[in-house]
Amino acid sequence: MGAPAPEPAPQRASAPERTPERSVLSPTPDGTPGDTPDGTALHAPVIDWFEEHARDLPWRRPEAGAWGVMVSEFMLQQTPVNRVLPVYEQWLARWPRPADLAKEAPGEAVRAWGRLGYPRRALRLHGAAVAIAERHGGDVPSDHAQLLALPGIGEYTAAAVASFAYGRRHAVLDTNVRRVFARAVTGVQYPPNATTAAERRLARALLPDDEATAARWAAASMELGALVCTARNESCHRCPIAARCAWRLAGKPAHDGPPRRGQTYAGTDRQVRGRLLAVLREAHGPVPQAALDRVWHEPVQRARALDGLVADGLVEPLAGGRYRLPLT
Repeated sequence: MGAPAPEPAPQRASAPERTPERSVLSPTPDGTPGDTPDGTALHAPVIDWFEEHARDLPWRRPEAGAWGVMVSEFMLQQTPVNRVLPVYEQWLARWPRPADLAKEAPGEAVRAWGRLGYPRRALRLHGAAVAIAERHGGDVPSDHAQLLALPGIGEYTAAAVASFAYGRRHAVLDTNVRRVFARAVTGVQYPPNATTAAERRLARALLPDDEATAARWAAASMELGALVCTARNESCHRCPIAARCAWRLAGKPAHDGPPRRGQTYAGTDRQVRGRLLAVLREAHGPVPQAALDRVWHEPVQRARALDGLVADGLVEPLAGGRYRLPLT
């Protein structure tokens, strides 16, 4: 995380012997490193760091409630905080409870999503709001299994809402947490492209036993990955667990796994879809085909993108070659 650590200065003869740096893997009985993660060595320093350095984000405030946490988790998937903040504030001002959103047409959720990207998340959040209103009296459930049963909610989101909103003990594995664990414990620069069973086992092994501490650990390890143990230009000098980081202690070996997936946008179907949706979001009624044709010059790609939007339920085709955001 950052530039290689300088070699320790020679100690004076009278200085007490220092405890050698070691990774978070618990030693075997003969003192050699083992393969059992010693999470207790990480919990206090990471949580203490979080208490001092955590960002003041609206979904972390008590008044956000479980619904505010859920909305933030949908919006933050593959989207940076600075882009989410204004949309989040507008969303909660308009729909402060799930039932408020559930009363609206799903197309209104797509419209309010704006340019956050991956707009299917808006439809999924609307579907979850409808289910919460119908099944849970309008209150976001605290039980992990009930959260997981909501439409559009996967393992990560269910664990995140249960942990961050209700203080429950769950392993919350987003990209930032996976990178911290890969470096600090596994000793590699980057985690696999997709979450593995081994990562899930490691995350569960590292969970503090106490429920409240586990919830704090989940938030703290995520923030550490977002602010310090970043994908590039990591800041080891600011890391509270640098002295125990297996990757740093190994000399920061370069990534030798599968190529990391890059995200492109210009010229892709995603860009075309975004332009088509922008026209529909700004319209107050159905839009003729000709208005959509003007946003992209290549007709085959434009038609493919529009067909994809219809198939995903984001756009509703009407008679006469007109289109609108979905009403049902």
